[in-house]
Amino acid sequence: MNEEIIIITPEGEVIDIELCFKHGHQPQHGHKYRYKVDHEYYITHHHIMTGAQILEKAGKTPAEYMLRQKIHGNWVTIEPNQEVDFTAKGIEKFKTIKNEHTEGESEESLKRDFSLPEEDEEYLNSLKLPWETVQDGQAQWVLIHSYTIPTGYNKERVLLGVRITPNYPDAQLDMLYFSPALSRTDGIAIGAVSPLTITGVGFQQWSRHRTAGNPWRPGVDNLSTHVPLAEMWLKQEFIKKPAHDLRA
Repeated sequence: MNEEIIIITPEGEVIDIELCFKHGHQPQHGHKYRYKVDHEYYITHHHIMTGAQILEKAGKTPAEYMLRQKIHGNWVTIEPNQEVDFTAKGIEKFKTIKNEHTEGESEESLKRDFSLPEEDEEYLNSLKLPWETVQDGQAQWVLIHSYTIPTGYNKERVLLGVRITPNYPDAQLDMLYFSPALSRTDGIAIGAVSPLTITGVGFQQWSRHRTAGNPWRPGVDNLSTHVPLAEMWLKQEFIKKPAHDLRA
């Protein structure tokens, strides 16, 4: 066996699952296995464990946490009774997500049609808002529920949409989408907006774009730097067209 995937622990020699992935090896049967959940390492004598068992080993329960597995570079959800084979090639690590959602939302109702980079999922979870990834034809969308809108608009909270462009995160994200449509309470029209339907739901597209002085930075920019533009663009609307511009 290749020594670069063997770790010496108080429990003896174990195969490190994450190192196997990094070095392109497939873990072998008949060994102990070390795997990572969040930022902690755990060792098992079994090459197969269920999602519930992995959570239990980390001191958590399926009732409180969802288990996600990174395999072949993508994050997938592991159900409590679903088996994970540590001898399968491509498994890297695991993470847990607290089952927290607003009243009326359930984990089952939030779609995960595709996976996002780990940094994006961590950012979205930090918002403490329900979110989902949705495939609509050829288009991929991130939808953030109950997004707070600044004062001066007809809605206090909306569904915020971000279109995930092909080749993201190297390719830039552009524009933002709100449902239901926003209007100013002072009656002044909002410029450069248009209707768009996403998965059968009406949205309002805000055609706002990055400038030459603020270009997309591959490797730096992602959802955590794009979504906050929503608040800036919403507030700038009142700077460009103050309420006193309303004509009697």
